[in-house]
Amino acid sequence: MNYNPYVNVQNVMEEARKTGGIDRRFFDVIKHPQRETKVYLPVEMDDGEVRVFEGWRVQHSNIRGPFKGGIRFHQDCDLDEIRALSVWMSLKCAVVDIPFGGAKGGVRVNPSELSRRELERLTRRYTFAIEPLIGPDKDIPAPDVNTDAQTMAWVLDTYSMLNGRPCPGVVTGKPVELRGSRGRASATGKGVVISTKLILARSGLKLPDVSVTIQGFGNVGRYAAKAFHEQGAKVVAVSDISGVLYDADGLDIPSISEFAKTKAPLSTFNDGHAEHLSVGDIFAVPCDVFVPAALENQIDETTAAVLKCSYVIEAANGPTTEAGDRILAERGIQLVPDIFANSGGVIVSYFEWVQNIQELTWERDRVTDMLDDIMSRAFGEVLEEMARSSCSLRIAAYIVALKKLVYAEEIKGIFP
Repeated sequence: MNYNPYVNVQNVMEEARKTGGIDRRFFDVIKHPQRETKVYLPVEMDDGEVRVFEGWRVQHSNIRGPFKGGIRFHQDCDLDEIRALSVWMSLKCAVVDIPFGGAKGGVRVNPSELSRRELERLTRRYTFAIEPLIGPDKDIPAPDVNTDAQTMAWVLDTYSMLNGRPCPGVVTGKPVELRGSRGRASATGKGVVISTKLILARSGLKLPDVSVTIQGFGNVGRYAAKAFHEQGAKVVAVSDISGVLYDADGLDIPSISEFAKTKAPLSTFNDGHAEHLSVGDIFAVPCDVFVPAALENQIDETTAAVLKCSYVIEAANGPTTEAGDRILAERGIQLVPDIFANSGGVIVSYFEWVQNIQELTWERDRVTDMLDDIMSRAFGEVLEEMARSSCSLRIAAYIVALKKLVYAEEIKGIFP
């Protein structure tokens, strides 16, 4: 059966509704996105050819604040994926209790096939197409898969030009020089490490006690690996789409991180110590903590059965299927769900937005301390719900988020 992330998230929401005793009347209001927009993007390529790309912006819920969510460029983007990601964003903001709703954007494109100038023209055209939908008090995009601070700079400039004034609050994850926040680039990876520390503490463990495997070495995986390494954990394996680097004694993460900045595949890295494995071998590497930091649908009934770990910390959105969840539970592998584990990015995006609105700049230490405080408090709330409802951490996190969203809908009422 083909995996559909939107069906997956709706099924998990329904399970959480039943487990948490959430009334269906207003639950149905937030089960589906409020708005879905599809755009066609003509772009002149460097050779003079004109190509038309498909793009989307899905806005799930703004009941608790402006829509918020990244923009991804990927050849496999489709509407159901963007829908699911928008729902996850609403849940993520609610579970950590920041005043944003969920949205997501995407363009179906393989960015590796485009030049820098072509990517800029595509980004600006996409921004022009969704400009009526976005704004500092309406919908605030951010980076996602295959987009970064440079992409956000192009979005910011295009939106500002169309509105005749600088509008830094329209995006987060932009360069610090354009009023981005210190600590934003590393925030999701740091949040993954905070999540790991919180779940380990329940068993009396600390980071230096564990070994870590990270699937995916993009922005999130790379910063997570660096933070794990700096705090004493032993990172034994990392991977990208080209292959796996493995060393049972611990990889040289600083060297690998520097190498990754060149955009060269990990399969070409050679320091004389790391062993090269095939991509699929990442799931069978013995470790204490497995961190999926790639795309959706990675831990399914097949890969969940071969994992050799005690903990899964979901750095990616939707990396585990329903069948994968069941197998992990049967095997006693503890999982920290994506809507909590990778919330560091949106939390620090909130900090960035607040700084832009108030025209302030915060120091990195303040950002890091506030991130730790918010995630620790939210984790405590999820643990309380898990004990109250006798359920998994994933279902508990969904219940916490859904209760907040449903209550907001209920007290607001239905217009007109």
